[in-house]
Amino acid sequence: MAVFKPFCAYRPDRRYQDKIPALPYDVMNTAEAREMVKGNPLSFLHVDKAQIDLDESVDQYSPQVYEKARENLINLENAGKLVLDESPRFYIYRQVMKGRSQTGLVGCAAIDDYLSNVIKKHEHTLAKKELDRINHVDVCNANTGPIFLTYRSDKEIGTTVDRWVKERVPEYDFKSGEVYHTVWVIDDEDLIKKLERAFESVESLYIADGHHRCASAVKVAQKRREQYPDYSGNEEFNFFLAIAYPDSELEIMDYNRVVKDLNGLSFEEFLSRVEEKFEVSEIEKAASPKEKHSFSMYYGKRWYSLKAKEGTFDKNNPVEQLDVSILQNNILTPILDIDNPKTSTRIEFIGGIRGLKELERRVNDDMVLAFAMYPTTIEDLMSIADAGEIMPPKSTWFEPKPLSGLFIHHLS
Repeated sequence: MAVFKPFCAYRPDRRYQDKIPALPYDVMNTAEAREMVKGNPLSFLHVDKAQIDLDESVDQYSPQVYEKARENLINLENAGKLVLDESPRFYIYRQVMKGRSQTGLVGCAAIDDYLSNVIKKHEHTLAKKELDRINHVDVCNANTGPIFLTYRSDKEIGTTVDRWVKERVPEYDFKSGEVYHTVWVIDDEDLIKKLERAFESVESLYIADGHHRCASAVKVAQKRREQYPDYSGNEEFNFFLAIAYPDSELEIMDYNRVVKDLNGLSFEEFLSRVEEKFEVSEIEKAASPKEKHSFSMYYGKRWYSLKAKEGTFDKNNPVEQLDVSILQNNILTPILDIDNPKTSTRIEFIGGIRGLKELERRVNDDMVLAFAMYPTTIEDLMSIADAGEIMPPKSTWFEPKPLSGLFIHHLS
């Protein structure tokens, strides 16, 4: 069953709890990161996206970038901005955004669980993105961004975490943007052992977000095992930083699509072909779809409701019944000739956090067509991972995202 263990974290001195933590490295580009760190030399983006401290001519995948990341991390530690816990601990991390909270347990998962599929995946990874994080983890000798894991809710784990939160004063409590972040440190050895034992009863952990970071952490660990063939399995490089959330705590947001053209069709021709597979009706104003297998479409300053007709998808196939698959298989591929949404330059993806107004703005500006999706569910994600299947690209968008720089796990 699952291994989830405590560790000695490097984490911000309390005085810098709202200065060091930063959004994950992959939710902004380099130019945006340069702008975000202005006035804050402690931002963890100086570690996770260290090219911002180098000349703009330096390639973001240059060895200089990873060496700069290592230098910046060591400087934060040596200056006492990041402090090291003296004994292995678990950490409770709660985020509250727009009145909804999610609470997870921060610890370390085992690379052997990843290799044996106790930790289940639902996405393919790209070699270039993997290599970037492999270099970052290897040179920094640390996991700097947590992998976002989930599991089917366990009563014992939930009760233990809830009791600690109610009885203890948090270590950190601050606001970043629209999100409130609160952290509790579990330093009771008996309770730590209790939680470890409870995870041994968890059948599977699922990667919700962070497939590239996870795969990269595992490959660095495998490299270390080759370097140290007499390893025992208990070395820190055999584990990676993660936050484990019960499935009941999480909410997946919609991940919407905007398209540049109608593939040479008039709108009337396009709509006629869509109506072969969907019930289509015009709606008065912007509205997100209210149920699975339905979509909202925006074109020419008008919104339309689309509902997939019976027989247009396989209800019993966990992948084919996903709304992202229905849209891909019935509109994007056969009508718009977008066969591979990962590589096509004619389609872009917009997280639901941006809202329907962003879809309207893009269509009125530089795109032609938008589709608002009904969110994929956590149960969909788990069912697909359990079946050993892969979800289509851009199927899930999680909010809020855990910050980087709150917990750093050194590999040795």
